[in-house]
Amino acid sequence: MNGIQRKKILGVPVDLVDRSDAINYIDRLIKADTKGHYIFAINAEKVMALRQDGFLREMAQHACLLIPDGMGAVLGIRVLYGKKIKRVSGVDLMHALCKESAIKGYRIFMYGGKEDVNQEAVTRLRILYPGINIVGRCNGYIGADDIEKLVTQINETEADILFVALGSPKQERWIQKYLPRLNVKVCQGIGGTLDTITGDVRRAPLFLQHAGLEWLYRLISDPRRIRRQLVLPVFVIEVFKERLKRKAAV
Repeated sequence: MNGIQRKKILGVPVDLVDRSDAINYIDRLIKADTKGHYIFAINAEKVMALRQDGFLREMAQHACLLIPDGMGAVLGIRVLYGKKIKRVSGVDLMHALCKESAIKGYRIFMYGGKEDVNQEAVTRLRILYPGINIVGRCNGYIGADDIEKLVTQINETEADILFVALGSPKQERWIQKYLPRLNVKVCQGIGGTLDTITGDVRRAPLFLQHAGLEWLYRLISDPRRIRRQLVLPVFVIEVFKERLKRKAAV
């Protein structure tokens, strides 16, 4: 991992990186001119899902970078290892890579979302980051017969970075199936990030993001997320149980 520490939370690996570490590491991957690397986001929901889902667990194990995407991952590392790390959200990392593209010329391909959302997101990114090198885009609602054309299109653009916005676990399954056939250097699944870029979905105010309460804002904004959030107290209990086990074993 080139100096990046990787620890486990309830058996699920996560890298001890901040945003700067992640950007520098991705920059090295792109300059190394290798291909097939992908970024995987770890949060409390993912930790609990990976414990039950062999496919997602395998994806995490082979990821080039496992970012601490949620406060659950940050909490887990602090409780189990006593290390203070900062959250690296997938949304923020995606924006940081777009900013780097405008500076360093990274070639970006944007795949996923509805056609109008994908198109508007690309337009807004070009306004946000003048000089960003978006070399291609495609919505996520194409038919199976057009996937082969998409693979060819992505390769023909010689994209360095591919953002896949299909939602989890659909985007992970797509990445597993098609990334080996692509020449992109780095791939990141970004879920519903395009909707936040267009403004169709609003992110929490910055003070809530910095306080680690973006999850609460999202829950209040969309109460239907309560079913997903029910795993959070279970996650916290399991983390502290693991801590007690480790202390008892000393």
